[in-house]
Amino acid sequence: MFVLELTYTGPVERVDELLDAHVTWLDAQYEAGVFIASGRKNPRDGGIILAVGERARIEEVVAGDPFTVAGVCAYRVTEFYATKTAEELARYRDVLPG
Repeated sequence: MFVLELTYTGPVERVDELLDAHVTWLDAQYEAGVFIASGRKNPRDGGIILAVGERARIEEVVAGDPFTVAGVCAYRVTEFYATKTAEELARYRDVLPG
């Protein structure tokens, strides 16, 4: 599982101009089964996304975010092993490698 932390690098006004395109992109990733949760940070200086899949695919998805393409955010991609989850997220549980 991955934690994708977005930090805005451009003015919030520019982020707002791109928000509809970003939400459309988010919706496509949910539909594809890549994203399982997302939202704004508070204070509003970026956002957080929980994602599943292979690292190469996650990097590809991040590169396609309209915020990334327009240069108004930077991503920090952190992979972790979700060895414990709420029951609703049981299908995303990981087993620690060997």
